[in-house]
Order: sequence, then C-alpha cells, then structure tokens
Amino acid sequence: QVQVVESGGGLVQAGGSLRLSCTASGLTFDYYAMGWFRQAPGKEREGLVCISRSGQISYYTDSVEGRFTISRDNAKNTLYLQMNSLKPEDTAMYYCAAGHFSACSGTWSNWGQGTQVTVSS
Repeated sequence: QVQVVESGGGLVQAGGSLRLSCTASGLTFDYYAMGWFRQAPGKEREGLVCISRSGQISYYTDSVEGRFTISRDNAKNTLYLQMNSLKPEDTAMYYCAAGHFSACSGTWSNWGQGTQVTVSS
C-alpha cells in the first residue's frame, strides 16, 4: 500500500522559513517524479514545483521560484521543500504527490493528506 506523508508545517512570521518533508512508502521512490502543491481556503489547488526522477526541477508558478527549493533524498524516500522569505499569501495546505512518470508531466497518482502552513504578517 502506497503512503505519502507530509510534515513540517506550522506557523511562521512573514520573512521566515520552513522546511517541509514528504516521506513515501510502498513504492520505488526513485522511479517517481515528486511534486509540491498547495491549496488556500476558497482557492483551487495550485502546482508549485516538481522534481523528476533524474533530478530535473520544474516550477509550475513564478510566485515561489527563487524562494522555494525542492530536493529529494532517494535513499530516505523523502522529498523536501525549503521555503524562505515566506509571505502571508503563502498560507495554505501543502501537499506532496508522486507520479509514475519520468519528467514533470503526467497524472499524479498518489497524494498525501497535507500539512498546514500559516504565515502571519
């Protein structure tokens, strides 16, 4: 059974940093592209950034490029999202997803339950 579990969310002041983690089990982690998404109250889910099986990074939105950094540790089956210079508009539930495709384009098959990030002004 595939499980994807996010952690690391919390409350932070504007300008601060957080690092989210996502651990996947029940799959061959290095065969999967991994991505971060978020959904704010009343808004649709937004794709943020993806890292392919080979480590190629693709940002889906300009709003986080330069502030958020994705990385993966295949030995630990773990995905990370380092978030710096956080803004109140970054407040959302953050989700991790796994996709069984090589590049950052395809249907995301496995999703976590999310971790809440709240940025106070």
